[in-house]
Amino acid sequence: MSPITPTRSRTTGNAPAQGSPGAAILEDRQSISDLMTGWMHRDLAEWDKLRELFHPDGTIEVTWFEGLAGDFIDGSMRMGKSDLRTKHVVSAPVVTFGGCKAIVETNAVLIGENVSLNLGVSAHARFYDQVEKRSGVWKILRRQSIYDFGYFNFPQGQIEIERDLVKMYPREYAALAYVLEKSGFPVKRVFATKGSDLERMMKASGQAWLAA
Repeated sequence: MSPITPTRSRTTGNAPAQGSPGAAILEDRQSISDLMTGWMHRDLAEWDKLRELFHPDGTIEVTWFEGLAGDFIDGSMRMGKSDLRTKHVVSAPVVTFGGCKAIVETNAVLIGENVSLNLGVSAHARFYDQVEKRSGVWKILRRQSIYDFGYFNFPQGQIEIERDLVKMYPREYAALAYVLEKSGFPVKRVFATKGSDLERMMKASGQAWLAA
């Protein structure tokens, strides 16, 4: 069993000398942090750079998509041509190492707007990633999301929403699901929310993968 070492992705001014174990850990942490902040490539429609964040067999599970990361990127390209605009604000990750594998949890805020509906959304979530180092390179193997809370934004004044449709979804991501549904990207199942059984199951599975 590989040793598991929890750590935050944060560098210091007193980094160990190059070639030391500490320097190697810092380098790994920085590489993983770059994967997380690399999500900006999605907002900038830099699709080839976005693909580079994932292993070829990498998968992703978010509200509107489940499957291979490559197919997700193709879907994101279609979304980019729709009336839905999105931006992600991503924080520094918390990383737990297990040899050439790591669990990475990262706060992320999704800000979206359907410009034809004049309806926006802010959704606070966490990426829960299984990342793996292959041939010396860290990339994402599996990305899942946990939804903490969210709310509507009205960029040009209050508009009517279909409250019965909003109530169909868990409160934590109901606003996001509503905007996605109205934009042609429906949410087809229940996803993990803060403190839910699905979150606990996700993390238990992740820890088992890390320790294997």
